[in-house]
Amino acid sequence: MTILVTGATGQIGRQVVQQLVQRGAKVRALVRNPAKADFPPGVDVVQGDLLDPDSLRSAFQGVSTLFLLNAVAPDEFTQALVALNLAKETGIERLVYLSVIHSDRYLNVPHFAGKYGVERVIEDLGFSATILRPAYFMENDVTIRDVVSEYGVYPMPIGGKGLAMIAAGDIAEIAAVELIRRDVASRPMPPERFNLVGPDTLTGEDVAAIWSAVLGRPVTYGGDDTAAFEQNLRRFMPGWMAYDMRLMAGRFLSEGMAPEAGDAGRLAALLGRPLRSYREFAASIA
Repeated sequence: MTILVTGATGQIGRQVVQQLVQRGAKVRALVRNPAKADFPPGVDVVQGDLLDPDSLRSAFQGVSTLFLLNAVAPDEFTQALVALNLAKETGIERLVYLSVIHSDRYLNVPHFAGKYGVERVIEDLGFSATILRPAYFMENDVTIRDVVSEYGVYPMPIGGKGLAMIAAGDIAEIAAVELIRRDVASRPMPPERFNLVGPDTLTGEDVAAIWSAVLGRPVTYGGDDTAAFEQNLRRFMPGWMAYDMRLMAGRFLSEGMAPEAGDAGRLAALLGRPLRSYREFAASIA
């Protein structure tokens, strides 16, 4: 039984591969450039692209379970639909898909709406699937570490409603556990959705207070200026993506990303350990 991981060289995909290998799974990694792939021994590296049907048909041969991860891109929805249809055509029934929390509520945000559309296609095609819906990645804040430490400001416009931030390592481990659970099942299992959240729901002021404690000096919250946020992002990403992120931040401010009752406890039980906290994350990169 072979588990195929897409997005295998990214932040989440690489850790999913590692977690699967540690658990003794047979893993195939789909990459655009095999020369740049660096995986544990035994991983079957195949070249392919989610917009190249021929490469996917080849990569999907002999695969029992698929981990589908699409990066934020203008053609993200098309990539996912090509992959899902070809997986079905090849006979793959079992799937874990990395979506996003509130994909069905943040419908004005392009990459949220796209992921919600993919969820509906997964249901329509009848996959035995786990849909993972992570909240805000703690690791997003690696990019603003220097701003926090040098200027004493936490600049991400996350608002006052609260985000249930989760560590990328926890996401990857949960994905690996679910992939193996579906892969080894004697028959296809019913579909499930998991909200992937951390142990705490944090506002901008909460996060600034955590950084103050970790650094031992005052850190303030920079406020809710999503327009300035977009302009800062435009320095290192395309305009369409920066605007997408601005729209997302707007929903942080108006709605937040709160877990449902029991979400965090369910995940801790699945992992057999506590979820990583934002304080632990901040201390590790300070």
